[in-house]
Amino acid sequence: MSTSDLNDPREGSVASTDYVQSLARGLSVITAFGADHPRQTLSDIARATGLTRATARRFLLTLVELGYVRTDGSQFWLTPRVLELGYSYLSALSLPDVARPHLEMLAEKVHESTSVSVLDGDDVVYIARVPVRRIMTVSITLGTRFPAHATSMGRALLAGLSPSELEKYLTRAELTPMTSRTLTTVDDLRTEIEKVRRDGYAIVDQELEEGLRSLAAPIRDESGAVVASMNISTHAGRYPDDTVHDVLVPSLISTAEAISHDLVRTRTN
Repeated sequence: MSTSDLNDPREGSVASTDYVQSLARGLSVITAFGADHPRQTLSDIARATGLTRATARRFLLTLVELGYVRTDGSQFWLTPRVLELGYSYLSALSLPDVARPHLEMLAEKVHESTSVSVLDGDDVVYIARVPVRRIMTVSITLGTRFPAHATSMGRALLAGLSPSELEKYLTRAELTPMTSRTLTTVDDLRTEIEKVRRDGYAIVDQELEEGLRSLAAPIRDESGAVVASMNISTHAGRYPDDTVHDVLVPSLISTAEAISHDLVRTRTN
C-alpha cells in the first residue's frame, strides 16, 4: 500500500469529507501483520504501509499504549486484544481452527465444556470454546476475559512464562478475590504455579466462581513454548477427586498434546 492509497479514498467509496485518513493509516498498520510476518520492525511497517518511519512509529506506539501491539524495543507484534475489534482477526488465526475438532471430541467424550485461551496482559482471552452445559452464571463467548490468577487456563499459561516474566506479573498483578477460595497472596500463587510446572496441568476449584471446577493444560508451539492453554470445566461436585485425576486429567493432557502436535504440523508444512 502506498502513501497515495491512504491519502485519498478510491472512486465509489466514501466522500472525501467523510474519509478519516488517520483511521485508515492506523488500520493499515494493524493489517500489515500477518501469518507470514507476525513480528516486524518499524522499517518493515513503514515499508509495508507506505508511511514515513515517523508516522508509522506514532501509530505503533499508540497501538502499544492501547494494548493492541507489543514491542521489545526493536520488533512489534499484535496482541490477542485485537480480537476486540471483531472476529476477522480470530478467523485468520490457525490455532482456533486446529483446536476446535479436538475440543469437540473431548467434550463429547467427557460430556463437559472445553475451551482454549491465550494470555493477554494479566487476563486470559477465550479464542475457542465448545460448550456442553451451562455451569457459570456469566456467559462465555469468544473474546471473554478473566483474570489469569483465578483460572486454570491462566495458571497453565503463567507456568509457561520465564522466571523473570512471572516475577514481573506477580509484582504488578491485582490478585482480586473472585470467591472466598481465590488465592490472593503472591506467595500462595507462586507456589501453585510452581506446582503446575511440575505436574504439567492446573486444577482450580471454585476460585473463579462458586460451584465451578476447571482443569487446564498448556498448548505448545514448535519451540516448546506455551502459546495457549485448554481446559475442561465442570461442576465442582460432579466428580470425586480420584475420577478427576484418573479420567479427566489424562484426557485433558492427551488432547492438549494432540492440539500442539497439529499446530506444529500446520506451521511447519
